[in-house]
Amino acid sequence: MSAMAEEEEEPVATAETAAGSIRGLFVVFEGIDGSGKSTVAHGVFDALSREMPGRVVLTSEPTDSWLGECVRRANFEGTDEFAEALLFVADRAQHGQQIKAWLEQGMIVLSDRYFSSTLAYQGALLKHQMGGTKAALAWLKEVNRPIIVQPDLTLLLTIKVTVAVERLASRSSKTKFEDLDYLHDVDLIYRSLAMEDPSFFTLDASKPEGEVVRQALRAIRNKL
Repeated sequence: MSAMAEEEEEPVATAETAAGSIRGLFVVFEGIDGSGKSTVAHGVFDALSREMPGRVVLTSEPTDSWLGECVRRANFEGTDEFAEALLFVADRAQHGQQIKAWLEQGMIVLSDRYFSSTLAYQGALLKHQMGGTKAALAWLKEVNRPIIVQPDLTLLLTIKVTVAVERLASRSSKTKFEDLDYLHDVDLIYRSLAMEDPSFFTLDASKPEGEVVRQALRAIRNKL
């Protein structure tokens, strides 16, 4: 779905069920490194928090838990790619319980990365060991299937990989996930997921930050 034109921000409507109780909403921000995904997620969180104090939570994967720390350590130390993928699953299993609790409380849950990041990043890593991208994605979907919470909306920030890599050049440290050829593979998987998953809404991350935040807010309001 294409991004909409810039316009003035509108107040967020209260999301209620027929019984009158507030229902939760699960929104995920996805995109390759350098897409500005985290910056936009924080911008959306700040805007919604001003309008609905106490009802919005911003979380991320890997999480800040000890399981999330294991994921980061595995990445840093170059752990076996299958082991690293399973550490992501373990972290997500625990994270999912917290997400469910927030949603049951009627919270708007914003997550900086979730299940689709694993499909895109680990799928691109494992395709060489599993005989292709299709086989890698099938395995990752199956091992994650029992523990994922289905997002109501997945905001995919798209940008040319070369532009993303130029943005990343200013960072003080670089991870294995920031290689140009590798990010091309990740980007292709993301775009294929957007075509098959109806929760996806695509945003042009080359636009100014403020405009991307406003577009994201409109997409979220359409779900409330």
